[in-house]
Amino acid sequence: MNEQSAAGAAYLVVPDGGPGPGVLVLHSWWGLTSGMKAVADSLADAGFTALVPDLMGGGLPLDPVEAAGALAEQPADRAAGLILSSIAALRANSRDPEAEVAILGYSMGASWALWAATRQPESVQAVVAYYGVTDLDFSDLEAPVLCHTATDDPLVDSDDVAEMQAHMLLLDKSIEVFPHPQTRHFFAEAGVPVLDSIGESDARTASEEAASAEAWAQTLEFLGRHHSSSA
Repeated sequence: MNEQSAAGAAYLVVPDGGPGPGVLVLHSWWGLTSGMKAVADSLADAGFTALVPDLMGGGLPLDPVEAAGALAEQPADRAAGLILSSIAALRANSRDPEAEVAILGYSMGASWALWAATRQPESVQAVVAYYGVTDLDFSDLEAPVLCHTATDDPLVDSDDVAEMQAHMLLLDKSIEVFPHPQTRHFFAEAGVPVLDSIGESDARTASEEAASAEAWAQTLEFLGRHHSSSA
């Protein structure tokens, strides 16, 4: 369902059997697309209450140039405040309002997921990051992290992923990284263009569809292990 709350415009889905553990979904620069709503629906099918806040103010860019421009116009402090208030709104709609949430982020949403888990560690139990990195100090991070990476990616360099992983491991943080061969940036998002290593956009290939399904299975398995408030 669409919701208007303290967290702003968002898409909220509660399992048919009643509220479940909360998973906050943070979208990429493509906005609150039908594909992101489908992710929330799939989480609800798995027993989770899912909330997708609209970080792009209603925008649904049609190509990478438009998307990059729209993202540049979004104030970072607005997005940060919206994400933190969305965590509170999600908890209020979850099975246990006092329990921590998990965060699932895509591209820029993955970077924000890692930020939120570091900024508010007492509220975040697990993080899944799809092709997104950040160079934060992870000293305060408590949540285990699962990273899905694309092997032909113009936006996230493999060295950046390795550096972030090394940083976390040096701090004794839990991080799992799964590179998905023959994939490009945005491979796990239905209905939007993917970007290859030279920045060309295209539709997903059959191998990327398969990689997306594999990554989703890994995501649900990870949430089952680490989001301990889950059923």
